[in-house]
Amino acid sequence: MLFIKKAAAMFDLSVDTLRYYERVGAIPPVQRNKSGYRDYTTKDLNWIYLVKNLRNAGLSIKSLIEFAHWSQLRESQNVEIAQKQILSKQLKEIEQKIVKMQKARDLLLYKIKTYDEHLAKFKTGASDKVEKLWEREH
Repeated sequence: MLFIKKAAAMFDLSVDTLRYYERVGAIPPVQRNKSGYRDYTTKDLNWIYLVKNLRNAGLSIKSLIEFAHWSQLRESQNVEIAQKQILSKQLKEIEQKIVKMQKARDLLLYKIKTYDEHLAKFKTGASDKVEKLWEREH
């Protein structure tokens, strides 16, 4: 038996967060034992892991709820298509963010690498030839 406190700790989430995910439908309902306590199965833990990582990737609660909702409609022919579309859309957004973050990283590396040179120009008054950073794409 795996209760909510241990399940939350496994994924570094709070008990309140797990309850919230279940309450709003971001994860399917968790079976309860005779005493009324949630008893997490491997399937439940997989859902928690998936939801946590999709949230970290920027997927909205609304999209998570939609994704979980589709999983409970297994008899529908459109389930796999709908879920795959949700995941594909999020992957595209992440890839766009990665490109932006890579550009920011490259600029930071450049600024660190050339910091002393720029500072020396500034101190000697030779800062009149200021580069246009936005044109620095390479």
